[in-house]
Amino acid sequence: MSGKGLPRVKEAIVVEGRYDKNTLSQVVDALILETSGFGIFKNEERLALLRRLAAERGLLVLTDSDGAGFIIRNYLKGAVDPARVKHAYIPDRSGKEKRKRTPGKEGKLGVEGMPPEVLVEALRRGGATFENGGEAAAVPKRPVTKTDLYLAGLSGTPDAEANRRVLLKRLDLPERMTANALLEVLNVLYGYDRLAEMGILP
Repeated sequence: MSGKGLPRVKEAIVVEGRYDKNTLSQVVDALILETSGFGIFKNEERLALLRRLAAERGLLVLTDSDGAGFIIRNYLKGAVDPARVKHAYIPDRSGKEKRKRTPGKEGKLGVEGMPPEVLVEALRRGGATFENGGEAAAVPKRPVTKTDLYLAGLSGTPDAEANRRVLLKRLDLPERMTANALLEVLNVLYGYDRLAEMGILP
């Protein structure tokens, strides 16, 4: 779909299925590709295309925030050069998509069920490059380190998992995020100084 007047994203965006693609194509002007759910695991041609696009323009992965979405995301992390891949996360929201009779197994809305402004914000927070004025100039930030997470009780301590769950809820991020994924996202979204201001890091 031609994105007349829509924010244009440089990276190729990877979603799980055609309903996600349809929804997103009404929100941004971008090259959007599907993994066909777990179909990507057996589709060497599609994977080769994703690797090529990653090298040429970068990839931005936007999967659902349920277990299946994270399996696909983690597979792509290992299959495509991680330096060329960005990750956008939709928030955990309970509900069901209009076209479905019953909610998904985990009762969460997927990409197709998100309002346009939530999708644009997820892409922005994931580091998408908006080519027609949608991106603010990047300010260098002191990065968050694994040591910072440890000192804040978010990694490597007995209560780390519970503390991470509380923080993920507060920041409106998916509950399944690992400590490594959290570190990556905190650096894209906030940086150390902002998190210290918020009282999250010491």
